[in-house]
Amino acid sequence: MAELIGPRLYSCCNCRNHVSLHDDIISKAFQGRNGRAFLFSHAMNIVTGPKEDRHLLTGLHTVADVYCGDCREVLGWKYERAYEASQKYKEGKFILEKSKIVKENW
Repeated sequence: MAELIGPRLYSCCNCRNHVSLHDDIISKAFQGRNGRAFLFSHAMNIVTGPKEDRHLLTGLHTVADVYCGDCREVLGWKYERAYEASQKYKEGKFILEKSKIVKENW
């Protein structure tokens, strides 16, 4: 009998808590604090910190840091608000840093 393979996932690099689905990637062309980052439409098993305004490469945004729901490793941030019209598509989306997530079920 064939082994069932679940969806392709990304997990926390520290504790392997599942934090996002591969199918939810919008873009891999983002810059995080520590190198490359992915933009996701959804994230799971995470907690968000307080909202704050930050000047990022693409202008002023209101963001909230995103932490692993299990071990509290900082994984990236959530875009709460974009002030530039061209950046509005990011609102409600998540940046997860490539260095902070690992592939599962690939």
